[in-house]
Amino acid sequence: MVSTVDALATQAGIDMLRRGGSAVDAAVAANAVLTVTLPNQCGLGGDLFALISTPDGGVATMTAAGRAGSRATADGLRAQGHSRMPLEDPRSVTMPGCVDGWLAMHYRYGRLPIAEVLAQAIRYAEDGFPVSAFAAAAISKRARTSPDAAAMTIDGELHGGRMTTRPGAARVLRALATGGRRAVFEGEFGDGLLEIEGSPFTRDDLAVDQSAWTDAIHVDAFGGQLWTAAPPSQGYITLGAAVIAEHAGLGTDPESPEWAHLLIEAIRQASWDRPASLYDGADPAELLSETRLRARASAILPDRTTPLGDTYRPGGTTFLGVVDADGMAVSLIQSNCMSFGSGIVAGTTGIWLQNRGIGFSLEPGSPAELAPGRRPPHTLAPVMVTNPDGSVRAVVGTRGGDSQPQVVLQLLARILLSGQDPAEATAAGRWILRGTGDETSFDTWGYGGDVRVVLEGQVPGEWATGLRSRGHVIEEAAAFGHAFGHAQVIVSDRGVLFAAADPRSTSGSAAGY
Repeated sequence: MVSTVDALATQAGIDMLRRGGSAVDAAVAANAVLTVTLPNQCGLGGDLFALISTPDGGVATMTAAGRAGSRATADGLRAQGHSRMPLEDPRSVTMPGCVDGWLAMHYRYGRLPIAEVLAQAIRYAEDGFPVSAFAAAAISKRARTSPDAAAMTIDGELHGGRMTTRPGAARVLRALATGGRRAVFEGEFGDGLLEIEGSPFTRDDLAVDQSAWTDAIHVDAFGGQLWTAAPPSQGYITLGAAVIAEHAGLGTDPESPEWAHLLIEAIRQASWDRPASLYDGADPAELLSETRLRARASAILPDRTTPLGDTYRPGGTTFLGVVDADGMAVSLIQSNCMSFGSGIVAGTTGIWLQNRGIGFSLEPGSPAELAPGRRPPHTLAPVMVTNPDGSVRAVVGTRGGDSQPQVVLQLLARILLSGQDPAEATAAGRWILRGTGDETSFDTWGYGGDVRVVLEGQVPGEWATGLRSRGHVIEEAAAFGHAFGHAQVIVSDRGVLFAAADPRSTSGSAAGY
């Protein structure tokens, strides 16, 4: 089974499985297609996190999170009057981790040649592909200010279903398929990274592999073992919130306002100190300690919001899931950070570079302060659920910046506690939190503890009244909005696979064979 945000990517993954490839082959093939068809959401200029189930019942974590360049300094930005990382600026560009992540995963778990795995993506980039309505709208908007986006359009406009090509991306993918990492970072793409005006990188930076196999972190909650990536991923929030919600007495009726209230309060308790707690090297054992989580659960009130008071301190992403015939599962998330990332293209490649550096702090002495070689706090947070015997029960993830743990928590509660199938769970109305001045999905926790609860149009009618009566500040939004995530879910139930691709993306596809 393969579930992605784009039918072309899903079919590329299925094709790898039919050819005898592993779940990793399928995941890399699908991700490679997505880097071509969804340049607004992901690409070779972004990072990657993945969870992979292993034969011994464990979970391996690929952390392909790029580091700040050798010329990146907080002092320079502060001297220019910046108190926060700028959004579209070369100093917010970190080294892309995607290529290194693919190669490391494929080297350990792949069965098919890397050239075969990348072939579909190369073909779409060279010969053309039909653009989804979502991507077409984003490309048309970016085309007003970006010649690289304009080159994908017809007279500045691109409509869903129209064919377009990505010749620069094709050249880089072909270089990777034939010459490996060296051909990418010592070739056209690497040159483009160095030629950025004000580039934070040196040639030595490009020689450093940005991937690392790290230990997955896990908790027991909702009747399963929940796994995610360790910091700098924010995945600990999903796990911590699940434990907190369970301790707070979360029920099984997702129609109830109390269900929504307890999950919202659990996320608030798990996330309120994220700006101070999440950084490269943060200790997951401390973040998920039973003492810490029980104390936060005990602060939750069933009939009103918990004031956080003085204790509070101040996209563009795609997720895919794969399960193969041997039971190996991959939960993979890959991203530009914001839509089109930094807005900066690597030379002549037409590949946008991430602005993942916006996760850094400019506060002197902060453990998340921008510094050469440091990885920024990361919103990417894939999740996998296993049974007591180590077999895979579910693969879950979504795009959404700070709201990723919020959406995944709701999906886990619906599937694991309420027994909903993937289609019902993904289509159900959601809530997401926003800071009081937050207009993006990357700064929810920067407003002194004040958050708004934004309700999707198809949530149960009792939610708005019930949550307002408990003290939540409520906003109501249209049904099936992009802001509420593009989730992918695969569930294994007694050896039968069920999957759903989020209808909010309008182009998603879940398929098996």
